[in-house]
Amino acid sequence: MPVLMGLLAGLAMVALPASGGQAPPAPADDPTVLVLGRVSDDPKSHYDQLKPLLDYVVPRMASVGIRSGRILMARDLQQMASYMRRGQVDWVTETSGNAALLERRAAARSLLVTERDGATRYHSVLFVRRDSSIRSLRDMRGHSVAFQSPYSTSAYYLPASMMLEADLRIEPLLTPMDKAPPDAVGYLFARTELNITTWVHKRLVDAGVLSNLDWGNPQRLPPAFARDFRVVATSAEVPRAIILTRSGMDPKVEARLREVLVEAAQDPDAGEVLRRFIGTSRFVPVSADDRRALDELARGVLRIRTEVE
Repeated sequence: MPVLMGLLAGLAMVALPASGGQAPPAPADDPTVLVLGRVSDDPKSHYDQLKPLLDYVVPRMASVGIRSGRILMARDLQQMASYMRRGQVDWVTETSGNAALLERRAAARSLLVTERDGATRYHSVLFVRRDSSIRSLRDMRGHSVAFQSPYSTSAYYLPASMMLEADLRIEPLLTPMDKAPPDAVGYLFARTELNITTWVHKRLVDAGVLSNLDWGNPQRLPPAFARDFRVVATSAEVPRAIILTRSGMDPKVEARLREVLVEAAQDPDAGEVLRRFIGTSRFVPVSADDRRALDELARGVLRIRTEVE
């Protein structure tokens, strides 16, 4: 029995990477290995998105001593921050809100902005039914709103920050049937954009939030729903996605990584690689406006963590 159990354990360890998963974290003291990370609740799908980019980048990093690459998934942002602080992940791709949290936890710094489907920035759109009595953000008191998920930048961090700035208290609801407190905004997480629009259209909640990019996407906002909605507030714009590197990364490796990623948009061999990397079209430097937007977003996210969660 001990021999059999040992054999089964060995087979499990081999099968995990082969199925698109990952091996255990590598030691942080091998400077020849470049580790790409991601927070994921679907490792198989995300592995397939990340692997082509890693395979493209690693051979072009040989001049700074990189010989191989690995992918390491984290179950949540706290685990990813720990990996980065310990040097077990070198670079990650994240939304602006999560990037702000990773920076504040002294685990990472923003390297590049990711352009997806031609857009480098986006904002939140707060909407209601056309026949709603809600005319502005301040009218949300005593009403309910559907956010997407606790880690969504455009459909949680940005709109929740807007509400706090407007002196609106935010309280969680257990189900869409629950009524919001008369002196606060009640919120729920709907998980998908289509759920958000459906809940508003069916009057299960009073308001919903999408990014401006999803607002124009008929798969996220069906035209039959859109004609019954109107926008009551929009947020400031933030970078759509960020490439971050860990604090303490070798400056030569970081500089070469930045160079390889920026130049990829002009490389014919990188077209399909970028497309598979979550619809990326190119990587661009973090501008002064991007940096200000990230700093402002970070303040809002920390306020949410303190006052709401």
